[in-house]
Amino acid sequence: MATIEKRDTDEGVTYRAKIRIKGHPAQSATFKRLTGAKRWTQSTEAAIRERRYFKTKEAQRRTLGDLVDRYIRDVIPGKGLWARDQAKQLAWWRADLGTRTLADVTPAVIAEARDKLARGITVRGRQRGPGTVNRYMAALSHALTVAVKEWGWLEDNALRKVTKPKEPRGRVRFLSDHERARLLEACQKSESPDLYCAVVLALSTGGRRMEILGLRWGQADFARRAITLLETKNGEIRSLPLVGHAFGLMEERAKVRRIDTDLVFPGRKRNRPIDLRTPFETAVKRAGIEDFRWHDLRHSAASYLAMNGATLAEIAEVLGHKTLAMVKRYAHLSQAHTTRVVEAMNAKIFR
Repeated sequence: MATIEKRDTDEGVTYRAKIRIKGHPAQSATFKRLTGAKRWTQSTEAAIRERRYFKTKEAQRRTLGDLVDRYIRDVIPGKGLWARDQAKQLAWWRADLGTRTLADVTPAVIAEARDKLARGITVRGRQRGPGTVNRYMAALSHALTVAVKEWGWLEDNALRKVTKPKEPRGRVRFLSDHERARLLEACQKSESPDLYCAVVLALSTGGRRMEILGLRWGQADFARRAITLLETKNGEIRSLPLVGHAFGLMEERAKVRRIDTDLVFPGRKRNRPIDLRTPFETAVKRAGIEDFRWHDLRHSAASYLAMNGATLAEIAEVLGHKTLAMVKRYAHLSQAHTTRVVEAMNAKIFR
């Protein structure tokens, strides 16, 4: 129920509007004009009954910086291996828009920040690509969604109305036989004693960078010759065969493992994985290989599977993709193998 009380003050007549609705805190506001008080009571009462008002009030009171701080404190710790990357991405949004109230973080504001992000240069001297920008946007989008669904700070996620940069068609860059030999030789000669084993594991299993570097000894089952990935990008447990040269390297590594951590590739801080980015880039350069990144080790593993007769469904299972869409880029390699099989069959039956 809404009431409006007229008051005579030293500064003139004012109107005190009050709204009392059972089950909700009483709300009040003062206006210089009766028409303003009436408009406020009508809109506010409707918003309260539709459960919109208190979210709007929180959005005006909270800043994007408040949202990022709470998200990093309460949600990021449960993100596993990808927590550090997402925390850094959210820190960028906080630095750029952190002082704005959530009510002011509109689609137009986010779009302007998106364009600024795309123009920015990383610490490695490169401009951010569409894929990187989309990952930054995804991190913020999830934080906003949590604020809507769980915290009651927002009525809607404004980022849903912002267009994501179009990413180029997924590339397939894999190592040729000669390139692979040169890279492995450079990794063996690297100053990092961890690089060679990590690269062999990536090529052998198709695991992602953080799946490999975040590996713990409890995940390696030498009897079953398998690695169980408990923390994956899509949140599902996945098993990888541990065979051949990779199995031998892991067996040798287990004999000299550090006793102060269960990480297979521990960094300087015993509870954090090692960062092999610089040693890997150095090895690639020494091997004389152009346009090759760590993630391309995963592409290489998938490509080798395709060229050795694996179906797209089998490749998707190894890589941990839920659908075949992500592995269709390897179809032409699989088709080449199929062509050889058909040619062999034709040669035999029509000779």
